[in-house]
Amino acid sequence: MAPPPTFLLPLLLLLLSSAAAAAPAAAANSSASPPHAISPTASPSPARNHSLSPTTTPAAPAPATATATPSPSASPAALPTPSSSSSALDPKQLQALESLNIPLPKDPCSAQSAATACDAGKPFRHLTSLLLANCSPDDVALSFTALKSLSTLRSLSFLNCPVAAPARLPADLAASLRSFSCVRSLRHLTGVWLSRLQNLTELTVSGVPVNASGLYVILGNVKNLRSLAISRANVTGYVPKHWHLNTSRIDLSGNQLKGRIPTSITFLENLELLNLSSNALAGEIPAEIGNLISLKNLSLGSNSISGSVPESMSAIPGLVHVDLGSNQLNGTIPKFFTEMKSLKYLNLEKNNFHGIMPFNESFINKLVVFKIGDNSNLCYNHTVMSSKVKLGISPCDKHGLPLSPPPAKADSSADDSSSSDNNDGDDSDSSGKSGRHHGPNKVVLGFAIALSSIVFLIVFLVLLSRCCK
Repeated sequence: MAPPPTFLLPLLLLLLSSAAAAAPAAAANSSASPPHAISPTASPSPARNHSLSPTTTPAAPAPATATATPSPSASPAALPTPSSSSSALDPKQLQALESLNIPLPKDPCSAQSAATACDAGKPFRHLTSLLLANCSPDDVALSFTALKSLSTLRSLSFLNCPVAAPARLPADLAASLRSFSCVRSLRHLTGVWLSRLQNLTELTVSGVPVNASGLYVILGNVKNLRSLAISRANVTGYVPKHWHLNTSRIDLSGNQLKGRIPTSITFLENLELLNLSSNALAGEIPAEIGNLISLKNLSLGSNSISGSVPESMSAIPGLVHVDLGSNQLNGTIPKFFTEMKSLKYLNLEKNNFHGIMPFNESFINKLVVFKIGDNSNLCYNHTVMSSKVKLGISPCDKHGLPLSPPPAKADSSADDSSSSDNNDGDDSDSSGKSGRHHGPNKVVLGFAIALSSIVFLIVFLVLLSRCCK
């Protein structure tokens, strides 16, 4: 027999090596578990699934709207079950919410809903709080029928919801509400409409025009208010004189209120915030303002308030925010501000204060915001204040008056010298003037000497030429 061709030997070796490599793989496949035991989509191994026993799951069951699904290997006992004490929302109220076209979760009473809150009633729960935020005027319609079904609400809030306000609220809903908030919503309101919410304890309206001849139209009927905030609403008239003694918050900023601040406000011992800024108020700050012992925020800026800062304000221990800027206040700035340990914001700018500012640099550095500029008759003691602190007022001279005009440089001379250095400054000015007085005489004298030298040289040359002839 003839020997096989030489080119077949490499081919045979290649086939033998392939067969040898395939044999272990086949053996491994025969010893592995059946294909159905390994799911290509199952991420946890069987051992990990067994570790998810009921004792290791959270005590609170997962909400019904959760999207996560349990592993197929988990036992039925490990699945979350609804609590036996929970109940669904009243079908009438659920239908009312749906008719308003409000995007809400499937279960409005779930703990995950930030827009709603419910009571614990049985067999059905009822809404106690509703927030309508970022509404579309084309989608949301506040129908009287739907609102009538929501008469269990105690809190109703609108935020960035520029829909048309309902002509009237159902009587049951108006009587049930304790809190009403409307921020940049409902387009416009009237004082009469708000006055129907007679049982309110909290009322907030901001960025919405309120058509009312005065705030008494509202407060005359809503007599249990503890918190009132009607800001940037173009309200006219005067600051009301009659308040509930337990009122804790008054914000009437950004309106067109005029007149004086009534003394009756100082009777509110529980008042924590008083904001009357950006109005047209005049007169003086009530001398009895120190009676507001719970006050933390006092904002009277951007008015036409005159007079001095009452000394009684020193009796308010917890003041954090004081804004008296952009008024016509005069007199000296009281030193008691430095003794207020909680003070973080102090605005005294754009007034008519005079004298020496009583604050040092350590007090100013303790504050978060400090404004005192644009008080033309006010100055600071440069011996206790660094020029690096930009105050907007001039340093004081040796008489305690502001230097006029302020130095062009960053008050470096005032920072490095004492009050006696002002005399040195005067001396330097006089010496400067003296130097400028003698300067022209020296120039004339030098010019005369030079001219005389030239004349003498010409005469000498003329005489020399004659002698040589």
